[in-house]
Amino acid sequence: MTTSCHSSTRRAFLRNGVLLVGGAPLVARASAAEPAGKLFSAMGIAAPLDRAAALKAQGAQFLTAGTGDFLAPDQPDEVFAKNLAKLAASPLPVLACNGFIRPKHLRCVGAEANHDQILEWSETAFRRLQQAGGKFIVFGSGGSRALRDGWTKAQADPQFVALLKRMGPLAEKHRITVAVEQLQASECNYINRIGEGAALIRQAGHPNVRLLADLYHMARMGDTPADLKAAMDVVAHVEIAEKAQRTYPGVKGDDFRPFFRVLREAAYQGAVSIEGQGNDGQVGPAFREIAQQAAAAV
Repeated sequence: MTTSCHSSTRRAFLRNGVLLVGGAPLVARASAAEPAGKLFSAMGIAAPLDRAAALKAQGAQFLTAGTGDFLAPDQPDEVFAKNLAKLAASPLPVLACNGFIRPKHLRCVGAEANHDQILEWSETAFRRLQQAGGKFIVFGSGGSRALRDGWTKAQADPQFVALLKRMGPLAEKHRITVAVEQLQASECNYINRIGEGAALIRQAGHPNVRLLADLYHMARMGDTPADLKAAMDVVAHVEIAEKAQRTYPGVKGDDFRPFFRVLREAAYQGAVSIEGQGNDGQVGPAFREIAQQAAAAV
């Protein structure tokens, strides 16, 4: 894909709020008609730009890149400009960035919470993701939001909601959606169930702060299709991997159809991104497995 083609794609996204791949919407508008049997508007994978050509050959339609590596919020604009140049030459667009808040000194909750500094980081990340034509910031960031030194969930919840309320207008300014991600308890001790994330997002009450439904973390925590259904009013994006070893779909044979049925019944029209462990030879079969299970989830 040429640089000029990438530039027109970015302009189209900024104008319409829809990122295009081959002329088709990567993230469907709510009013778009779904083709029969199709659930996801696009399928992508979490990977760096230098793997884009190989992953496109396997069927990927977009990448989820790393905030620190790609958006580089702690680096000057000149550094990010080099990443934008790499993106312009990439055969795949970047739809989302994960690993949102990595610096150890940035804390969402606790006695040392420093929201002003987090919002400075966020402003840069959102601005640069908009420049790149992306749409979602995945807000897992277990190190930044973990409960420490006896800090309780009851103390943390109002802090986290207050942060989301301030983050929402910044995200809206740059046409970005913050997708809060639940994390399994072995990775973080705060926001472990999809219902917990949904409750906090509803309290924040901003349309640019939504929920990521990560089917891997849900499975690890025992969340059910009914739990997903109860959260669908705030779900904006989906990630996927198999439960036991975070393998790509199809490796161990996990059945995602019960969750896919919930997404279909709720008229979900967004994308799905693989975030897991595997090799390039497993990527194409994984996308085919997702498509087959999605078609069967009726």
